[in-house]
Amino acid sequence: MRLGVNLGYWGAGNDADNLELAREADRLGYAVVWAAEAYGSDSPTVLAWIAAQTERIDVGSAVMQIPARTPAMTAMTAATLDTLSGGRFRLGLGVSGPQVSEGWHGVRFDKPLGRTREYIDIVRMALDRKKLSYQGQHYTLPLPDGPGKSIQLTVHGARTDIPIYVAAVGPKNLELAGEKADGWLAIFPSAQYLPEQLAHIAAGREKVGKTLDGFDVVPTVPVVVGDDVAACADPVRAYAALYIGGMGSREKNFYNQLATRMGYEAEAAEIQDRFLGKQYREAAAAVPFDFIDQTSLLGPVDRIAEGLQRYAGAGVTTLSVATYAGTLDERVATLRTMVEALDKSGVGE
Repeated sequence: MRLGVNLGYWGAGNDADNLELAREADRLGYAVVWAAEAYGSDSPTVLAWIAAQTERIDVGSAVMQIPARTPAMTAMTAATLDTLSGGRFRLGLGVSGPQVSEGWHGVRFDKPLGRTREYIDIVRMALDRKKLSYQGQHYTLPLPDGPGKSIQLTVHGARTDIPIYVAAVGPKNLELAGEKADGWLAIFPSAQYLPEQLAHIAAGREKVGKTLDGFDVVPTVPVVVGDDVAACADPVRAYAALYIGGMGSREKNFYNQLATRMGYEAEAAEIQDRFLGKQYREAAAAVPFDFIDQTSLLGPVDRIAEGLQRYAGAGVTTLSVATYAGTLDERVATLRTMVEALDKSGVGE
């Protein structure tokens, strides 16, 4: 298992700290640094900035939103970033959610599985430097009865086989990730529940004659180091409540559905009720400690090393650290502790 670091969203006032964190991860031998986007900073600009100021670490989008860009634009961006970084870019894609897709990008959130399937097809076609010709339900290239013609990407990138990752939560999307992608970006990973999720990915791989060998399983895992395990869970509560309670609508919240599938149906309903009622502290307090402990790494280094063993045994190949410490020094210390814990665990590459 390798280590990565997820910097989350940019522009929260800690940009210089995030850059230093990426540099430290580079010095420590981390495999990849990920940046996210929602409706603030975009991930490709951030990743270009980081790539210019690091040497070896890969840079990955977690994610580039599918409704935000045409597939051809995503291929252009991926090829450019991979060229500028010397072959260090990883393309993570996700459909976002209905509120952002329709409210921010003005793109209907209909048939996300079919849209993702076609999107990846076109991105791969463009990166292979083939002339774009595609007739799908969601995308048609060139448009019929017009002046458009099949065009080929002009950038000769560092690679044509830029790895593609899909952020997936539900069973059907997991299967699609296995079928179409090179890796999976996971959230709220539980070593107990991961084998069930990976079975869906394996089914997708089987469709195209592949196994899980070489497929990168990349969960983002909150990490809080300390002797008091219960206290370590507290910084993670607001994050868990935001996703379970507030990401999406009451009718369509993928993370709430995930918590329900993991056996927390009543708790997920309470968290959502309180969050949508703007009782944010109460929503955070309603997140069960067991859920946080299952989906995070909490406590002293030896306990974290045991957690790494469980994750590796469940199929994780790259574990992305999300630091929940306060200061830059504490966040850097977390990255260093994770290197120590991985060494203790015996499951590192």
